[in-house]
Amino acid sequence: MPALTSTRDDDVVTITLTAPERRNPLSTSTLRELGAALDDAAGSDALAVVLASTGAVWSTGHDLKEMATLDEAGLRELFDTCTAVMRRIEVMPQPVVARVHALATAAGCQLVASCDLAVAAASARFAAPGGRGGLFCHTPMVAIARNVGRKRALELALTGDEIDAATAADWGLVNRVVADEDLDVAVADLVQRVTRGSRSSKAVGKRTLYAQMDRTIDGAYEVAIDVMARSAATGDGAEGIAAFAEKRPPRFAS
Repeated sequence: MPALTSTRDDDVVTITLTAPERRNPLSTSTLRELGAALDDAAGSDALAVVLASTGAVWSTGHDLKEMATLDEAGLRELFDTCTAVMRRIEVMPQPVVARVHALATAAGCQLVASCDLAVAAASARFAAPGGRGGLFCHTPMVAIARNVGRKRALELALTGDEIDAATAADWGLVNRVVADEDLDVAVADLVQRVTRGSRSSKAVGKRTLYAQMDRTIDGAYEVAIDVMARSAATGDGAEGIAAFAEKRPPRFAS
């Protein structure tokens, strides 16, 4: 039985996890289905993709029952497959919006973090629970840490505690939180606003944004030093420095 459905309404594709009785686990087979659905959407003329789920849990992450049957090679295949799906979201031309109505934990939280945007219901919760057990959430934290920053990532990972939707928004894991009954309206509103304008321009913009954010710290500083040196040597940057040194109001050109 398929673990998800993919439907299209006008210009929006909605991919929905549909195994609520198992808490929507991201098994190897489910991840492959999800990857195929994302590929289909990426190759279409759809303008946006929404990731949703059904049931009391948005996604519990990897299927621990499956993991218990795998040797190291099988586990590596699982994590490689998962990583490929998460990175596929990044390279798709369309914005991908997570619609989170309930608990997203471990690789489920990783999936939310990997989406371009996320809207959460007030009752949603998020966790990287490995810190409470024997298997640390190493791969989920790659995406989560890039959303919430170092100190908050370490708190999530080391404690394993759940955070509520309001905290997730404050920390940068989701874009906004709305009342449960307003979730669909809020998702539709965000999708409408992020799909305005040129489709091709937006695709280039998304790709470029991820490319610069993924630079190493050395690469990022290289870019920043070049821009800052030129800015400080000329124009309003130089004027601001001179005004401070001369203890006078600056005379900016723009």
